[in-house]
Amino acid sequence: MNIVTSPSGQVPPSGPGCAPDATDSAVSAAQDGPLPAAAFDLLPDSVIVTDAAGVVEVFNRAAAKLTGVDGPSAIGRHLTEVLPLLDERGNDWWECSTASRNLPRVTGQPERRLTYAGPVHDRDFHVTVRFNRVAGRLVRVSLSLRDTLSRERLERNRADLVATVAHELRSPLTSVKGFTATLLAKWDRFTDEQKKLMLNTVNTDADRVTRLLTEVLDVSRIDSGRIQVRKQIVDLPARVRSVVDGKVASGAAGADRFFIREEGELPEMWVDPDKIEQVLHNLVDNALRHGAGTVTVLLRGRDSGTEVSVADEGEGVSESNAARVFTKFWRGASRGNGTGLGLYIAKALIEAHGGTISVGRAPGGGAEFRFFVPAGGPVFG
Repeated sequence: MNIVTSPSGQVPPSGPGCAPDATDSAVSAAQDGPLPAAAFDLLPDSVIVTDAAGVVEVFNRAAAKLTGVDGPSAIGRHLTEVLPLLDERGNDWWECSTASRNLPRVTGQPERRLTYAGPVHDRDFHVTVRFNRVAGRLVRVSLSLRDTLSRERLERNRADLVATVAHELRSPLTSVKGFTATLLAKWDRFTDEQKKLMLNTVNTDADRVTRLLTEVLDVSRIDSGRIQVRKQIVDLPARVRSVVDGKVASGAAGADRFFIREEGELPEMWVDPDKIEQVLHNLVDNALRHGAGTVTVLLRGRDSGTEVSVADEGEGVSESNAARVFTKFWRGASRGNGTGLGLYIAKALIEAHGGTISVGRAPGGGAEFRFFVPAGGPVFG
């Protein structure tokens, strides 16, 4: 472990910028006595501490890894020499923060994006600053750095979700608007059969919009960790038949395209009926949309739960794509309708039950999605 110390041999106080209370605790500990130098290298966040003049006293291991700057060589040098940080206008951050450092009541600066003007290429960081004071007098400046890549990835995902929703909503809403406007303007000119056809189209597109909004809400709950599972005794074979009957009734496929069978004795299952049915809907929809031939739904009883597989006779999923099918927006080479969120949601719902889900090659040559759900039991409280 690299141990970074100040020129005096003692380590000044600091703490991770993502947790201001941790920074304050470290400062308090340092005021009461020396803080072990190794403690800074144990912190998961990138932490840099300077004295009031800007001379680097601490450059922990995480900061060295993030910035590519050698930690021990940074000690005793000025921050602007070790890690020159520029604001959005290209001004030197240390110079621009002089006024804040000189104001006794200012305790720090909120997170902002600064650019490290490195020797090879520039790099952006999210930087949070704490001004550590004693009786209003500045004694140290603590900086916490975070990489921008993870947040940019999250922002791109959100932008992709918005773009996908906007694209998927445009077609059904245009259809609904067009048919309703036509019916209102020329109602007497159409036969009953023509009216029924247009109203059925409106109804189908309205259902599509509802499903899309439901998917978006589900993704929001999944990403924020707010999935709630309400378990009760569920007859899984009956749920499977209900899903299949619904597809047949809606005209998505004929009854002759489905084959349902059971193997072994199924245990009593305590699961969330709505979420399990949603998983079945998503897997069957996926088989109908991307597969071909007969869609086989097989239920196998296990000692500790039930295994369900949904297989088709299409082209299947290649091994290179098997790890990607459960990610957001993955639709393979398909150009058809769909947001690419169904399998992502299915995986999250199965894992919320403590189960597992995977994809492989079906006996008929197509894709086989298989999930296992433990039998579970009632949840009290």
